Amino acid sequence: MARKKRTVTPAILPAADQKEKVAYRGDQFQQKVGKTIEGAGKKLEGQGRNILYAIAALVVLAIVIWIVMSWSGRSNSAGQAALGKAIETSQAQVTDSPPPAGSTAKTFKTEKERADASIAEFQAVADKFGGDIGEKAKYFVAVNRLGIDRPAAVQELEALAKSNDEVGKLSKFALAEAKANGGDMDGAVVLYQELAAMPDAIVAKDTINFELAKIYEKQGKKQEAVDLLFNIAKTASEAKDLEGKAITLTPTAQSAKEKLKQLDPEKAKEIPEPAPDQSLGGMPFGM
Repeated sequence: MARKKRTVTPAILPAADQKEKVAYRGDQFQQKVGKTIEGAGKKLEGQGRNILYAIAALVVLAIVIWIVMSWSGRSNSAGQAALGKAIETSQAQVTDSPPPAGSTAKTFKTEKERADASIAEFQAVADKFGGDIGEKAKYFVAVNRLGIDRPAAVQELEALAKSNDEVGKLSKFALAEAKANGGDMDGAVVLYQELAAMPDAIVAKDTINFELAKIYEKQGKKQEAVDLLFNIAKTASEAKDLEGKAITLTPTAQSAKEKLKQLDPEKAKEIPEPAPDQSLGGMPFGM
């Protein structure tokens, strides 16, 4: 039976937004990719620690397409084209079935085969173009390597995370995810705290703090986890749009609220519930 393709939904930024400061949509990451990760986890359940590392790699690779879209307007065309081609390889279908007749799409029989091919292409881009494109390619090399050689990937991410540019910040987030999934909770906490303290960490602050809260819970630091979850959910619940209307909770905020209800039901009651929306035929009866 053919294995289903693991897809990652791109968070496409409008062209105008690409010229502004990059802001990673962490809530789209949480909502869309989270389901993919959960499905992969159930599919691979019981197959050992190496599979957990592969799932960790999937978490990190979830931001791949977004990065390309946000960077595309600032890269030379030849380098961007080469990078895009390598990313297509990293997102190719893994299946035992041959591609349909006439199809030019790449397919791979195993995750390892795809990762090996992706790493080779990204490394070629890094070697040929260098500079900004090269740094991006090195980042992709590292995150694709996570599922097949975690120690080497962690070492590469540690080197990239030393810089304070976009690649450095994203590498730090990827490194935190890798450490958390590898059991180094203390190391992951330090990295998440550093990201949370940055004025522009690229990744959404709510996403960073939500991941940090999950680690605190695993470490038995319930109060620290509760405090983070409460701040995420309360801030989102009190947010208003330009017309003064309540804004629908983001997936991350909603997840934080639900998790808070599990850890501290009484604290969760302090979060205001949104007023009923009367914009769609919500006029009171009798009026």
